[in-house]
Amino acid sequence: MTPGPQSTTKDLIAHLKSVRDDQQVRTMARFAIATETALGISNPTLQKIARQIGKNHSRALELWQSGMRDARMLAIYTADPGKMTSSDVQSWAADFNSWEIVDAAADLLTELPDWQGLVAHFADDDREYVRRAAFAMIAGACVHNKSEPDATFLAFLALIERHRGDPRNFVKKSVNWALRNIGKRNLACHGPALACAERLAESGDKTARWIGREAIKELTSEKILARHRKSPAA
Repeated sequence: MTPGPQSTTKDLIAHLKSVRDDQQVRTMARFAIATETALGISNPTLQKIARQIGKNHSRALELWQSGMRDARMLAIYTADPGKMTSSDVQSWAADFNSWEIVDAAADLLTELPDWQGLVAHFADDDREYVRRAAFAMIAGACVHNKSEPDATFLAFLALIERHRGDPRNFVKKSVNWALRNIGKRNLACHGPALACAERLAESGDKTARWIGREAIKELTSEKILARHRKSPAA
């Protein structure tokens, strides 16, 4: 049965299982995606299904509760951010177990009215994937939240410096990602982000130095500098 707006959670899970791709599961594992419950369905395919079935928040919550990787990605794509409660957010965060799920959820969560407060809350959480969510949200919002004032992102530089020494792989990479995206956002953000990166690069902490040096590489690249020179504010 082709998925559609009337498809139930049971219908959708049955459909997902029917198109399982074991080769893709193995490929996902090579990219450090948690595959214990994965069916190997590509994100473009899941996004196509999401367009076919449309938003349905209660069904999205049921899909999430299934615990299946592919169903959870479909839940993220079909949840309604306007209906996400604090309880929903905390329940999902408690289940974060893969960078892929976290990064997809982060884009959804930056649509919530209090997304900035959620960033601070997640950053203070010591769980690796929850803390990653904070910085993935910053990175995503730099790109998607076009109307957000630059001051919002510049304020996040202090949060980046606060967590510069967290050596866990999925945290340090997200901190670096957030810093790079702030610097790439526009010319006004570039200078402060680069200055932050330079401070980190001179740190006595190994993780902070890596974050800073990797950010400097991109923020001083000719591609980024040329883009900013062409920007209206230049």
